[in-house]
Amino acid sequence: MVQTTNIIKGGSFLIEDVDVNRVFTPEDFTDEHKMIAQTTVDYVETEVKPVVENLENHEFEHSVRLLKKAGELGLLAADIPEEYEGLGLDKVSSALIGEKMSPAGGFSITHGAHVGIGSLPIVLFGNHEQKSKYLPKLASGELLAAYALTEPGSGSDALGAKTVARLNEAGTHYILNGEKQWITNAGFADVFVVYAKIDGDKFSAFIVERKFPGVSVGAEEKKMGIKSSSTRTLILQDAEVPVENLLGEVGRGHVIAFNILNIGRYKLGVGTVGASKRAFELAAAYTNQRQQFKTPLSSFNLTKEKLATMASHLYASESLNYRTVGYFEDRLSQLTDEEQKDGRAVAAAIAEYAIECSIAKVFGSETLDYIADEAVQLHGGYGFMAEYEVERIYRDSRINRIFEGTNEINRLIVPGTFMKKALKGELPLLQAAQKLQEELLMLMPEEIGDEPLAQEKYLVKNAKKIGILAAGVAAQRFGTKLEAEQEVLVNIANIANQLYAMESAVLRTAKAIERDGVEKSKQKILYTEIFCQEAFAEIEKEAKETIIASVEGDAGRMTLSALRKLTRHNPYNLILKKREAAQKLIEAEKYVV
Repeated sequence: MVQTTNIIKGGSFLIEDVDVNRVFTPEDFTDEHKMIAQTTVDYVETEVKPVVENLENHEFEHSVRLLKKAGELGLLAADIPEEYEGLGLDKVSSALIGEKMSPAGGFSITHGAHVGIGSLPIVLFGNHEQKSKYLPKLASGELLAAYALTEPGSGSDALGAKTVARLNEAGTHYILNGEKQWITNAGFADVFVVYAKIDGDKFSAFIVERKFPGVSVGAEEKKMGIKSSSTRTLILQDAEVPVENLLGEVGRGHVIAFNILNIGRYKLGVGTVGASKRAFELAAAYTNQRQQFKTPLSSFNLTKEKLATMASHLYASESLNYRTVGYFEDRLSQLTDEEQKDGRAVAAAIAEYAIECSIAKVFGSETLDYIADEAVQLHGGYGFMAEYEVERIYRDSRINRIFEGTNEINRLIVPGTFMKKALKGELPLLQAAQKLQEELLMLMPEEIGDEPLAQEKYLVKNAKKIGILAAGVAAQRFGTKLEAEQEVLVNIANIANQLYAMESAVLRTAKAIERDGVEKSKQKILYTEIFCQEAFAEIEKEAKETIIASVEGDAGRMTLSALRKLTRHNPYNLILKKREAAQKLIEAEKYVV
């Protein structure tokens, strides 16, 4: 049984308040965290960046060399237990490696595929013999890993895979036939985690070595971005896989696949934070250097508005991503040694935060796309030129909204998982909705204090009520047919995304004020004020559309009236706040808090 001592339940942010001291923030990094982060930064600067052009030209012998060098530095071993010659670091250290690796562009995808979706299935779901055989060599870089789930006819619908596995007559090998498409690292990977249906119906996972008979790869794909990573088709033609290389249990490959995707989503989210910081840094520095009308671009108020808005979104993304990492660290660290060897216990621990993982992926990838786009815009015509780094960042960023389940799929996961948790009694959503209905009948205007973050805390509190209201009216109106109302479900997901980001920013800033005082937390306060006001406006819009789609007549008008009461607040002059926030950014020429 998985321990649940002092665990924050996944999805509980919608209905419960959170103790500020239960939330991990970047200000909580230890000296050890900072050391592994700096090691990664130095590695990217000295080893990777000098050969980026070679990597972009598909000279993947450099990828192999770089991964082996990363192995020497311990940058492949963070998530591998010490028992199997790894470092066994905490999830924050692992996340920081991912963040600091991300400015390496496509190579960060190479690294991430190896240490994440390539190695983690064996780390989390392999038996002792499999771990002993593969993990030490994956930690050192002697073996390089890839993950093979997607097929030409099954992308988001992973369980629709056509690859088949059949046991040979001798009972010694599974014979695999099929193709896996768009496999990162396929050009040089030694080990693939492959999914196939045993006898055409039992979806299962296998550890497949490149040297096994019947295993080959196709030609290198020609991609829009992440050209520094290898992407090919994995071809299985009567591929012979020893029975001992079945990963996990027969017919339970979906447990491995979906939970590895959950981890991949939050790791992707953290990676987008690092890439966003790099794009911002390039934009801020350029606006100081570039002059128009004999004036630096950074002196124009519209430039300041862009920089401040970009930074406020980045602050929210960084806050929610490391909050999510902290939840994983809390949950997984409480597994006993026996539970860590039990695939079902590990899967349950990971699945707890499926909602937060999807939000981290969606919010992080869309924040990066927004910041990359604005960084190109601030560069003007030069941003469109290949010799400028922002051009590559812009192209590389686009895949993140498709990777690890499209953002549309991840948005649908959020309300779907909320509903499942409610029906299982894991989250008292139905009770919260009933209580809210009673409150709305007697809802009175609330006084908002003038202390720092008073309005932001009020907006978060009301955003939770709005989220419950929107989900409640949709569930009442559509019942079991709600699954087909995808536009409404996406609205609810967008409310949850913005709420989780708002609350994460507020909690981080509140924690900083407690520790450092208001004056030293001024930039964080500005980011939080800017982001929360703009995010709350988005929440109001999504809720209004959901109510109109779900409730008609007098009941609809009453519900919209309740929404208007919940959205009343005192708007700030964001133009002035953004100008103020921008000054520090322009001086630093990078994202600062």
